[in-house]
Order: sequence, then structure tokens, then C-alpha cells
Amino acid sequence: MKAVGIIGYKKSGKTTLLVNLARELKKRGYKVSTIKHTAGSLDLPDTDTAKHKEYISEVAAISPYESIISLKGEKKLEEILSYINADFVLIEGFKNEKTFPKIVCLREEKESAQLFDGLQICAAMFSPVNIKLDMPVFKISTDTGKIADLVCKKAFKLPNLNCGGCGYETCYELAKEIVKGKKSINECVSLNSPIKITVNGKSLALNPFVAKVIQGSLEGMLSPLKGFKKGKIEIKIK
Repeated sequence: MKAVGIIGYKKSGKTTLLVNLARELKKRGYKVSTIKHTAGSLDLPDTDTAKHKEYISEVAAISPYESIISLKGEKKLEEILSYINADFVLIEGFKNEKTFPKIVCLREEKESAQLFDGLQICAAMFSPVNIKLDMPVFKISTDTGKIADLVCKKAFKLPNLNCGGCGYETCYELAKEIVKGKKSINECVSLNSPIKITVNGKSLALNPFVAKVIQGSLEGMLSPLKGFKKGKIEIKIK
């Protein structure tokens, strides 16, 4: 799964860009999901679902047209991503998240000082006239294809484990180097662990210490078995 953030202040075109970009990626044959951060409530007033949510912390609703799951309280982005199966995830808002590249929607050039954090891959504006930045600046209404090309090339998502296995203290530090083109996603030890665990088709990120513990424990439990030889081990639990 690859991700890209779309950030900016109110009325900067974030949602417009997200919708246009989702359509373009879907047209290219990709499965696309979106996540939006909002400061307001997500309640649907005067519905049976809203009545359920008054007393229950986890509520699901299923109809012939759509299905939703409501979880009480603010969740971490990684928790929500565990429910998603897509080629690309477009993340609107979440300015403080530091594990994926970002498209920054600007109303004016000076906003870049507050919004650029080293993870920006381009800027987008409704009217990019006489804007001088050290990166591509696209027009939201007409440059969707060019932005999609960049997303296909640059999107990624680090696991936010801050395990240090890559040589950097945080995923943020590695993410900045990936955006600069100096490192690649393959530098992430957790995403490229020799231990691969999937639950219901979803891969779990493992920091190096946990991976070694699991590998050592499995080999230790299996070694007394007749016919055991060291090598690739596959275990399936249904």
C-alpha cells in the first residue's frame, strides 16, 4: 500500500484535489482509498445508527448501498489503515503525520513556511501565478494528470515504528531522505523483514528485535521435530 498526504489550510483546495486525484488514479486501474481528518463530529443526527453510538463504542451499519464501521474515540492513522486494502491511500489533513510524502495546497506562497516539513513532493494552488518554490507547483483544476504521475512515482508509507533499524532514529528522518531521492523504501528494515506475518491478508510491520525473537522461537520449537532442517519456514493458521 502506498500513501500520499494532501495538506493545507481551509479553502486551499484539498478536497477538490483529493477527489480529482482519486478519479484519475482509479481511471488508471488502481484501487484507491481516502482518509480525512476533521475537527468536527462524525455523528449522523436523527438516525438509528446515531442512537446506537450513544451507548456502544463500536458500531457497524450495513445497507445495500454501503457499509460503515464507527469506532469511539480518536484512533491512530495506522489503526485505520489496517482496515484498508488499496493500491493508493490519499490522506487529507493529518499535517503532523511524518511517515509519507505530502502534496501541499497553498492559498498563497508564504504559507509554505508553516506547511513544508521536508516531506513535500509538490505544491498545488488554484492560481499558481508568479510562485517561486524549489519544487513543482501545479494548478489544482487542470494538472491532475501531472500530479497523479508524481504520486505514482513518489508515494510510500513507512510503518511509524521508529525502530532505528534503518540507521535513523525515527521513520520521519528516513521519510525525508526518501523524498529527497537519497534513500528508498527498501531501507526500512521493518517492511523488509525476513519474517513475514499476514493476518487476514494484511501484513504486520515488525521491528528487528521482534522479528529476531519470533524467528528464534520458531526455530527453537521446530528443531526437535523429525525431519527439520534450517531454511525457509512457512506456517499457516486458519
